[in-house]
Amino acid sequence: MRTEQSKTIYLKDYQVPDYLIDETHLTFELFEDHSLVHAQLVMRRNPEAGGGLPKLVLDGQQLELLHLKLDDRELGEDDYTLTDSHLTLQPTQERFVVDSSVRIHPESNTALEGLYKSGTMFCTQCEAEGFRKITFYLDRPDVMSTFTTTVSAEQHAYPVLLSNGNPIASGSEEGGRHWATWEDPFKKPAYLFALVAGDLWCVEDSFTTMSSREVALRIYVEPENIDKVQHAMDSLKRSMKWDEEVYGREYDLDIFMIVAVNDFNMGAMENKGLNIFNSSCVLAKAETATDAAHQRVEAVVAHEYFHNWSGNRVTCRDWFQLSLKEGFTVFRDSEFSADTHSRTVKRIEDVAYLRTHQFAEDAGPMAHPVRPDAYMEISNFYTLTIYEKGSEVLRMIHTLLGPELFRKGSDLYFERHDGQAVTCDDFVKAMEDASGIDLTQFKRWYTQAGTPRLEVSEAYDEAAQTYSLTFRQSCPATPGQSEKLPFVIPVALGLLDAQGFEPPLRLQGESAAQGTSRVLSVTEAEQTFTFEAVAEKPLPSLLRGFSAPVKLHFPYSRDQLMFLMQHDSDGFNRWEAGQQLSVQVLQELIGQHQRGEALVLDQRLVAALRTLLEDESLDQAMVAEMLSLPGEAYLTEISEVADVEAIHAAREFARKALADALFAPLWARYQANREVSKATPYVAEAAHFARRSLQNIGLSYLMLSEKPEVLAACVDQFDNADNMTERLAALAVLVNSPFQEEQGKALAMFADFFKDNPLVMDQWFSVQAGCPLPGGLERVHALMQHEAFTLKNPNKVRALIGAFANQNLINFHRADGAGYRFLADQVITLNALNPQIASRLLAPLTRWRKYGSARQALMKAELERILASGELSSDVYEVVSKSLA
Repeated sequence: MRTEQSKTIYLKDYQVPDYLIDETHLTFELFEDHSLVHAQLVMRRNPEAGGGLPKLVLDGQQLELLHLKLDDRELGEDDYTLTDSHLTLQPTQERFVVDSSVRIHPESNTALEGLYKSGTMFCTQCEAEGFRKITFYLDRPDVMSTFTTTVSAEQHAYPVLLSNGNPIASGSEEGGRHWATWEDPFKKPAYLFALVAGDLWCVEDSFTTMSSREVALRIYVEPENIDKVQHAMDSLKRSMKWDEEVYGREYDLDIFMIVAVNDFNMGAMENKGLNIFNSSCVLAKAETATDAAHQRVEAVVAHEYFHNWSGNRVTCRDWFQLSLKEGFTVFRDSEFSADTHSRTVKRIEDVAYLRTHQFAEDAGPMAHPVRPDAYMEISNFYTLTIYEKGSEVLRMIHTLLGPELFRKGSDLYFERHDGQAVTCDDFVKAMEDASGIDLTQFKRWYTQAGTPRLEVSEAYDEAAQTYSLTFRQSCPATPGQSEKLPFVIPVALGLLDAQGFEPPLRLQGESAAQGTSRVLSVTEAEQTFTFEAVAEKPLPSLLRGFSAPVKLHFPYSRDQLMFLMQHDSDGFNRWEAGQQLSVQVLQELIGQHQRGEALVLDQRLVAALRTLLEDESLDQAMVAEMLSLPGEAYLTEISEVADVEAIHAAREFARKALADALFAPLWARYQANREVSKATPYVAEAAHFARRSLQNIGLSYLMLSEKPEVLAACVDQFDNADNMTERLAALAVLVNSPFQEEQGKALAMFADFFKDNPLVMDQWFSVQAGCPLPGGLERVHALMQHEAFTLKNPNKVRALIGAFANQNLINFHRADGAGYRFLADQVITLNALNPQIASRLLAPLTRWRKYGSARQALMKAELERILASGELSSDVYEVVSKSLA
């Protein structure tokens, strides 16, 4: 963990491994104060690596070597070289066997990498480089081996012993211990290894595949959570069915298992046949999990299951190719959710998240391409760029090829590379070969960082009845990339006439029109497209469905945006028009605040939202999304220099003005929806999600009126709701209100009732951490002393510290810098406990250049203090050093 050991690894330096591992045989002896790991590796010289017998260099960290053999020869200390990161020995023939025994200490492993204890349970997390903390190994994704694993532990404390693959044997040992052996016949890299031992209960089901094979499905949880897994099981079965129908992918083992773990750095891990999940991504029932939590469980279960093919059967050659598996699988799980619920609402949610958070990442010091060309610590590159932007790259390929050719390409990719570790180029090549479409220029999306900007201008020739759109693309400089070549940008669009009708579109040179919505490929720095037979000047609907992850600029007037909100046939673009209208209005208010003027809300926004509220034929989830003003984080992202106080004041003023002007329709819709909710049992389905979302955003607006009837309704919803979605929304509204007595009662009642449920208490922490009322930092300090909080649990850290720093911008960015000092203190402490979590907490400080000079100095000073704080992990050092560069 010394900073001087941090070195940069480059994609250009990739070399195939000198040796391969054909078979891996592991035996674990688990004890309370240590564990023993015995490994037998059946190895051979890699024929692709050249001749001779170079030294064998195995990865290994925090391992106490007890025993080492090469074939049948015991090795002494003079026969190998051991450092704190590698074991080096000299093979004497092309095929050989390495046997080793090591002692490790999972009971004291707070980094949660490798083998560790979560409560009373043993579990693993090996991606990206955790396996080297279990045994000496070639810990890289292009070394793939079959695994046979035997686990031995005390039977009473650990009755369930699990690993990858299928169970093949089990038995008892002396001293009250027992063992189980698992065999995974499919070759996999070490990062997909998994082991679990604990006192777990299991919900079982089965799934019949398209070839009529019966697959056993098991979800393991601690006994108190056994009633919270049916939703995850149902989601798993839907995912398996969808993957067969949409991608033709069938599950390949006899058993598929999920284990819920409370202490986990990530959301979940797709270990072959034995997925290990953060409990927040498995446990869900109406009384304890919100609608958003139910949807997240469904999406994460799908994501990890889909990895069985896009990640496991075909994996990445090296970690620079991480988006090969993650971007593809995010795209797959997003499409699954869109098919299962509302496609438009899902797209809105994804794009809002991307533009607020990934665009900010693209503009920051850690900006990197979808396929990075260098890193110090790979755990820092499990980023929104790899996942979300990587998914958008796949979506653009899907848009350019169309669904049939994309499916043909994915079939070819899986067929061609099954059982291999491959690259992003291999994926694109399969798409090219299947479709006949040249994607050479498109691959710049993999190699160039940053968010492209697309400026669009129009010209209408009334006499010729032609309408032209000129596109100008550019991309800002990012670290290490000062100049960018033009991207391939697919722009889906339509044209609307004065009545809102969308005529068929015929481009210049075409003999006939080809539909009312078209996809144009913008491939040059400046490019003009001309439509013919356009009877009147139209209004363009651009970038439909957010067809490319770019920042689009077109000079829409507010009246034009209102027209698109009402008439655009593309649901996403109706929402987008509302967002652009809101941004224009909010930016006007920000300017008024900065100039010291009285704030005046443009009544066109009121009129547009009133029309939405009064149209009961619209999807209620869509109405809820359109009522949601752009958040402070997004307004910060689109600002040249973010004025924290002005952004907060403008948005709060707009919310209050809208609440006052729209009180009657908001109150009517709220009451109607609340009555239906009272009379309807909880169902985790799209129509019910939609009703509750509109009900709850209505309540958040109504409470700004401070009227007694609204307070009474809010308290009633909190007291009597039969589900967490309504109860937590009411609690959040109370916490953000001036009604301190009711707020205090609700917080105390909630904490007392749910004190034994860690995930619900996480929500209790987050609601308070995100409250923008004065005194936010002091509340967070006090909550850190609560008995339910611990820095050793990543979920707790994210719920309290992460929520405060990322969501409560007005309090985090206090002018005196106290919020920055607080976050730096937590990063320094966590650096020694859990470097991955520490580095991820740093993101708000890394964006110091976005703010005015006074805040810049304060934020930069805290980064410098972290850098000078002593022994830094490579995780934290990389982020801090790049942020200060």
